[in-house]
Amino acid sequence: MSDDRQNKAFPVSWDQFHRDARALAWRLAGAGPFEGIVCITRGGLVPAAIVARELGLRMIETVCIASYHDYTKQGEMQVLKPIAEVVTSVAGEGGRGLLVIDDLVDTGKTARLVRDMLPSAHFATVYAKPLGRPLIDTFITEVSQDTWIYFPWDMGLSFQPPIRDGVA
Repeated sequence: MSDDRQNKAFPVSWDQFHRDARALAWRLAGAGPFEGIVCITRGGLVPAAIVARELGLRMIETVCIASYHDYTKQGEMQVLKPIAEVVTSVAGEGGRGLLVIDDLVDTGKTARLVRDMLPSAHFATVYAKPLGRPLIDTFITEVSQDTWIYFPWDMGLSFQPPIRDGVA
């Protein structure tokens, strides 16, 4: 991500994120049935909770992967916690019947790593960028590759200058 990310900023409020995650659940309702959710941490935790509630899913697992090490540059992929065998054992071959949730697919590196673990799972994100979009089965909003999404859990309450002042 270049230093001009403020020029292509996409701030997302809690209210907007909740609406978008519910819209994702609405789209996923006809794609199942699903046996459980595997959320990619940390970004997938919030949408996974919303989707699980909306679809009535109680089995929720995490796969913990670190890729953004300083919030601006994607680095080496690191699996901090793999998917528990008890979860993969209830799914069909290759994770069929599991729903993988993340907040965003960016370059697709994280999605590709998890897709290798669960090739038959259904992958869904709230937001998608063009490089990662081919790895995702369902998403709600596409943004340009050079857009930086500011998620509500990364933001504090502060004044935002008007767009007319040259700040997005």
